[in-house]
Amino acid sequence: QVQVVESGGGLVQVGGSLRLSCAASGRTSSIYTMGWFRQAPGKEREFVGAIGLISSGTYYADSVKGRFTISRDNARNTVYLQMNSLKPEDTAVYYCAARSVGGRGYSPEDYRYWGQGTQVTVSS
Repeated sequence: QVQVVESGGGLVQVGGSLRLSCAASGRTSSIYTMGWFRQAPGKEREFVGAIGLISSGTYYADSVKGRFTISRDNARNTVYLQMNSLKPEDTAVYYCAARSVGGRGYSPEDYRYWGQGTQVTVSS
């Protein structure tokens, strides 16, 4: 089993920055990819970006490309989501997820392990 816990959410003004963390524990050796998703009220959960824990390759949704960056610290089993130039439409609950198979995962169904989510609110 794998457990993931997000932290770092909060309230930020438009144009500001925020960094989220996601700490994994348990059978972390089984994780191939860590992903970030978000869900705004009344909307479906959507893919934000992901990072391969072996290849370190990253990929992002078009809506955040160039503004958000995912990185990892393998020694701490932690993945980060650096969010810059935040917009009101970035307001959502952000979730971290882990997947134990290879290849890219863009859908929530591609991930098995989920955190509880952390709220990010961007005020205008």
